[in-house]
Amino acid sequence: MRKVSYQAGIFIGTILILGLLLGMSIVYGYTDTSWSLAYEAFISSNNSKEHIVIESIRLPRALIAAVVGSSLAIAGLLMQTLTKNPLASPGIFGINAGAGFMVVAAVTLFGVADLQAFSWISFLGAGIAAVGVYVIGSAGREGLTPMKLTLAGAAITALFASFTQGLLVLNEAALEQVLFWLAGSVQGRDLEILGSVFPYILFGWILALVIANKMNVIAMGEDVAKGLGLKTGLIKFLALSIVVLLAGGSVAIAGPIGFIGIVIPHIAKKIIGIDHRWLIPYTGLLGAILLLAADIGARYIIMPQEVPVGVMTAAIGAPFFIYIARRGF
Repeated sequence: MRKVSYQAGIFIGTILILGLLLGMSIVYGYTDTSWSLAYEAFISSNNSKEHIVIESIRLPRALIAAVVGSSLAIAGLLMQTLTKNPLASPGIFGINAGAGFMVVAAVTLFGVADLQAFSWISFLGAGIAAVGVYVIGSAGREGLTPMKLTLAGAAITALFASFTQGLLVLNEAALEQVLFWLAGSVQGRDLEILGSVFPYILFGWILALVIANKMNVIAMGEDVAKGLGLKTGLIKFLALSIVVLLAGGSVAIAGPIGFIGIVIPHIAKKIIGIDHRWLIPYTGLLGAILLLAADIGARYIIMPQEVPVGVMTAAIGAPFFIYIARRGF
């Protein structure tokens, strides 16, 4: 009972921090605004420059950062649980690269600009990459191992990155259009693109919570899970489908943002424990907090220009990745 109270308290405190960062994301930036101006913009907008910036630019940006950060963190957690690999994440396992490649291919080769089409194309790329990594990582007598999965993910990431660069070289006119997106950014996105993808992401969140208890069993090991009568094949398929929904949807909105799926699950486990019924939603909250904080910081480093938030998350996550890799699997 005491542990549940502790977890609930931590959970509520984290929600309050998330709310504060959402407010800061709306208030702070190059255009000088204040908390009172933000309040007025939502209560009685007068179409001033400041109110338009708050309503049309910063609010969508804050919501997109929260949704994308949460989705990537949950996807990373599910992958780490499935593979028993502390380095597993959509970025490291090539899922972000696959989704990104398919979107770039659609833009450069076919001139696709429809937001709804972006969603399905991104999901397709994420799914192809996920299946490719799983098949390559499962090949051989030893079957699926953390090391083989990591190597397969690196290979798939390099493959799709090379394809993406090749397409951009062949079609230089599309380079400027997608370059900032490829770095990973929530700048310049609007609620329309979030609305086109959010139903799939929301479905992924709900599915993740539904299978949370089953993920606790999976975490005990394959043999234990089968001994308890769990249909491990079905649960793995559902978990992989959730990863594709969350990672593919995130890439469709903000481009391939890395390292959130590695860093956040480890931090969440230290704070809230390993029960996935608490861990999944808490990981989502921390992922939203990290991306919001990174996006706020990205506005000030080289102001009036902005650093793509994907660069910020890489700067935060790369040392953590090295630490995990050196510590060993």
